[in-house]
Formats: sequence, C-alpha cells, structure tokens
Amino acid sequence: MDEKTTQSLLLENKELLNVTGVDGVDNFNDETVVLITTKGKLTIKGQKLNISKLNVEEGKLVVKGVINSLIYSDYEGQKEKTSLVKKLFK
Repeated sequence: MDEKTTQSLLLENKELLNVTGVDGVDNFNDETVVLITTKGKLTIKGQKLNISKLNVEEGKLVVKGVINSLIYSDYEGQKEKTSLVKKLFK
C-alpha cells in the first residue's frame, strides 16, 4: 500500500482519536468534526470535541472530547447526487 493512501484510526477510551491519512478539515465545532481523508469524508460526532493537533503535511490529526461516532461517506457519490439534483431543477 502507498503511504499517501494509507489511513489509520486509533480511538482511546472514546476520548482521544488519532487519525492518519488526513487531507484537510472541512468544518468543525464542539459536536462535529468533518475531515477530508484519503478514504473519503470522515464525520466525527460527539461532545466537547477539540482538534488538539493538526499536521496536514504529514496527514495527522488528534481530536479530544467525548467521541460517540465515526461515519465515512464517499465524496464521489455526493457529487453525483448533487449533479442529479441540479439536472432535475434546470
């Protein structure tokens, strides 16, 4: 596997999440963090979430707080849905 496409998630006690393979942060607040990763969009949901470390060059991120869920979604599928909606309303 290519290091640039490899991703790992390490969740410790639902309070500390280490993520590799991060290309960027789409948006975040204290209940949701949305990441752009090498494997698609990753949504982290919880309470009192805080990005404590971010290094986009190395593709690493650390989130602290109460982590309740990790949800992957695919950007390509979302783009197709958006373009279909746009076509319907033209």
